Amino acid sequence: MDVRIFYVEDDETLAFITSDHLQLNGYQVDHFIDGKSALRGFDAGEYDICILDVMLPEMDGFELAEEIRKRNSDIPIIFLTARALKEDRIEGLKIGADDYISKPFSIEELLLKIKVFLKRSKVINNAVETNEYKLGQYTFDYDNLSLSHPKETKTLTQREADLLKFLISKKGKVIKRNKILEAIWGEDNYFMGRSLDVFISRLRKLLALDPGIQLLNIHSVGFKLVVPE
Repeated sequence: MDVRIFYVEDDETLAFITSDHLQLNGYQVDHFIDGKSALRGFDAGEYDICILDVMLPEMDGFELAEEIRKRNSDIPIIFLTARALKEDRIEGLKIGADDYISKPFSIEELLLKIKVFLKRSKVINNAVETNEYKLGQYTFDYDNLSLSHPKETKTLTQREADLLKFLISKKGKVIKRNKILEAIWGEDNYFMGRSLDVFISRLRKLLALDPGIQLLNIHSVGFKLVVPE
């Protein structure tokens, strides 16, 4: 299946080199140089993954990601940025980005991240088996990234769904932080630890309509998902 990448970068030299490498690896790439034209392009096309620079003219990457999330809540979003501040990275994750790569970056790292997210998404991995879980008053459909409650249905990002599925697989047990980070992010470091905290907070809000569900923070150890029988 052809994979179409939505790529926004105002540095045309970097964009040319990156697009060329992505195309050599079999991906279709639509490149845009500013946020506003990119948003129009996103509305006009169908994409499998987004790669966004943060510092963009007309509309920055954070604003663009917010608009993309309003239109498509499950498409993977990777930020490419020279901004090293952890606050910027956390802000991006709160908006709904799935990952960050700091400039300068290696093409090999970018290709690896793309493959990881595409494998986790429905683009490449269209599983026949339905991964549905009963979670208190909720029904969680992993394949369709859907979390349903009698009062509402929410669509999760791929990273939120991956994390929730992992927590469900260990429900009732204390899971160490490093085990979660290695399973979902592939590594354990300070930034990924902060990312995990952001996603845990998001899951708590998503599950808030059932007071019987608790996502407990076990101090200095990890987390525990408690679900009513």
